[in-house]
Amino acid sequence: MRLYVKKCAAIILSAGMLMGFGACGTGTGAGSTTESATASEGTPEAGSTEFDANSQRVQKKTKEVEKLIDQYFYFEEDPAKREENYFDGIMEGLDDPYSVYYTPEEFAKLNEDDSGEYVGIGATVSKTVEDGKVYVVKPLRGSPAEAVGLLPGDVFVKIDDIDVTTDMELEEVVNYIRGKEGTTAHLKMYREGEPDFLEFDITRAKIQNITVDYEMLDNKIGYISVDQFIENTPQQFKEGVDSLIGQGARALIIDMRNNPGGLLTAVNEMTDYIIKDDAVADGAKEAGLQLVVKDKDGKIINDYKCSDEHSVDIPMAVLINGNSASAAEIFTADMKDYKLATIIGTTTFGKGIVQSVIPLSDGSAIKITIAKYFTPAEHDIHKVGIEPDIEIDVSDEQKRMAEIPHDEDPQLQKAIEVLTK
Repeated sequence: MRLYVKKCAAIILSAGMLMGFGACGTGTGAGSTTESATASEGTPEAGSTEFDANSQRVQKKTKEVEKLIDQYFYFEEDPAKREENYFDGIMEGLDDPYSVYYTPEEFAKLNEDDSGEYVGIGATVSKTVEDGKVYVVKPLRGSPAEAVGLLPGDVFVKIDDIDVTTDMELEEVVNYIRGKEGTTAHLKMYREGEPDFLEFDITRAKIQNITVDYEMLDNKIGYISVDQFIENTPQQFKEGVDSLIGQGARALIIDMRNNPGGLLTAVNEMTDYIIKDDAVADGAKEAGLQLVVKDKDGKIINDYKCSDEHSVDIPMAVLINGNSASAAEIFTADMKDYKLATIIGTTTFGKGIVQSVIPLSDGSAIKITIAKYFTPAEHDIHKVGIEPDIEIDVSDEQKRMAEIPHDEDPQLQKAIEVLTK
């Protein structure tokens, strides 16, 4: 079930998914002309620092631009693409990489992702805020992406005949990766340490998105890995916890590494399953508090609290790294503030803001940043991240591996050491 803060507005927490127009144009020789637009002199709008799309100044300028396009544009116009880029531009003008426009097709794919089944190559992808590169967070277990050897950190350079540029939205890149079942995606990828680009042919398939995996390790320590937070994640997580405890697990390791986030409702249901309803975190003002969400004026939009009358009372450790973001950080912060787990690994990504996906009347939608969230102890983690209790990294070679064997994983081995003391 999605969480709605407005009518039809779903809350998504993930880290991460244009175009410029240069003026010019004088010709040479007989008949060449030059036109320029001027501001509305002598009106209050000229030189105003406030932007109003309905103002006389903006409407006049828009008409002038449209006239010049109609008069001079050389190539055939694509009205649908122009409309899409128009709304893309509105969202890009907010200067927020997490606020984007979805076409009806992109919005449908977003809902498909959240449901846990889609057609694609089977890889979690994200986009760096710093340089705009789209990269593989991790290939999903048993997926076509894993079968051909895609690895975490691989950067998309080209998809079929489409160059992947830094000004593309993540959703646009994902749209090119997706396709009809049975078709082939030809990928050109950059991999750190490789002298040349790597190329892969991957057959698109229907992906059943299993987001939680679990197993019993030696010494009766249960291990649960969570890839992301979608609609089916809480149920899978609860089944994992119950199964391991039912097998006699005396401790749990919960792996949030390379988890880019997802639905707020999912992570809240999962932390609720672990935390006692009447427990009070250090620094928290209320019992059972999971997180506090505040708008731009500092007003509390919502404070989420535990209420399911279920808890887990065995030693735990949580594994994190720099790709643990957003909803994964909420889970980690709850475990840390309630002192329910030892946090092991490297500092998390640092995404402490909340987006709302709001459908529009024609089937399209916008995703817009609406608030910032705070941990139960009211820590602000945005652009800061969560520091581990025990800092330990993996090697550069291990970072390029799709999966590190348990006995070679220093972070996992440290967690086992902590929980067996």
